[in-house]
Amino acid sequence: MQDYRKRSFINKLLSVVSGVCLFAVSFVSTAAEPIVIGLPLNQTGPVGVADHQDHLNGTILAIEEINAAGGVLGRQLAYKVVDTDLLTPDGTQAGFQGLVDAQVHAISSPFVLITNPAMDVAAAYGAPYLTGDTKIDAINYYKSDPQKFSNWFHIDPPEVNYGVGMIPFLDALKASGEWKPLNNKIHIVQGQIGYNQRISEATIQAIEDSNGRWELAGITDLQDPVNDWGPIIRDIHKHEAAFVMLNHWVAAFYASFAEQYQVNPVKGSLVYMQYGPSQPEFLELAGEAAEGYIWSTVLGVYNDEQGSKFRAKYKKRFPGVMGLAYTGMGYDVVHVLKNAWEAVGDPNDFEAVNEYIANHHYRGVVGWYMLDNDCHCSPAYPDEVDDINKGMGHLFFQVQDGEHKIIAPDPLVESTFQPAPWF
Repeated sequence: MQDYRKRSFINKLLSVVSGVCLFAVSFVSTAAEPIVIGLPLNQTGPVGVADHQDHLNGTILAIEEINAAGGVLGRQLAYKVVDTDLLTPDGTQAGFQGLVDAQVHAISSPFVLITNPAMDVAAAYGAPYLTGDTKIDAINYYKSDPQKFSNWFHIDPPEVNYGVGMIPFLDALKASGEWKPLNNKIHIVQGQIGYNQRISEATIQAIEDSNGRWELAGITDLQDPVNDWGPIIRDIHKHEAAFVMLNHWVAAFYASFAEQYQVNPVKGSLVYMQYGPSQPEFLELAGEAAEGYIWSTVLGVYNDEQGSKFRAKYKKRFPGVMGLAYTGMGYDVVHVLKNAWEAVGDPNDFEAVNEYIANHHYRGVVGWYMLDNDCHCSPAYPDEVDDINKGMGHLFFQVQDGEHKIIAPDPLVESTFQPAPWF
């Protein structure tokens, strides 16, 4: 009886890991320590909380599934979250240092707003750091010293593709006859962070390269926080462009715009919202006012057979409106790491694990992870590659009947474009 009580006590102790959420479904060996994925997530605001929660949910779903199937190398997977301030370099650095101090085996980050401090801390540690930063500036920082940042993986295409891919999308939509533009003018409403500025720059260049097919009607600067969209809407009326590009990224602000715009829209003007509607809050807050808006993402969950199965599993595990970007990335990254750890045989061999990730492609629910290039980033289809199986799809959605429907690119189309209610 004493031996039984001793074994029972030891087993209980082994099931508790301080600061780590451990999913102990079926330990192959109770003595094996978990393999820990570090998550530098903003949990307290004021920006990024929705995307970071989506990323956490996708990570949890993958960990639960893998642990239920026996784990990795006879060990369970676990995760550790460190609340990370996205708005200051020191806060970003502290969040990543917290994961280093915890000696996690990998870092999975949806994004940070200030990339260099995060990259520096991760580089000094050496564990694989996979991120959805979506920033050309971060890629350029990687290129400044690829050896130093060999553990850094920018898993999706950079944000400039939002601009690069815009004109081909408009050309195709016009050619289809589904949209008859009022004119050839494009009006850009832009946020002020570097991410939005790079998108605007790429869009303006694409307009100039269109050889007169499209012209820039004007640029309106957007200052955060946006509570009153009245001045912006007046500017939209002033330019009366066929296409309005709202170049921001926060769903709540977009929802506020949609509610105010329906009172006084420009009839026939197509309005596009960069990325933000992927966050659940857009449909939750905008309701019927969300109908008809176009948006896109270079990191989005497909609705093919693989993607639709993931969507069903996710919605069952996390009921409600599903985010369509970082949910998939969080899920996929766990599987990328699992494959690398199993191939290498030792999660502590950071160099070998990083080399495996860099040299092996992976087809996830958001497309192909192809990081064996000079940017450690996946190329965008059709913006950078001409084959959907050679990169990640730049997905264009339209809100139709209260749901997001993929309307481009062709291999992944769910629905055709529908005239917006204000048309």
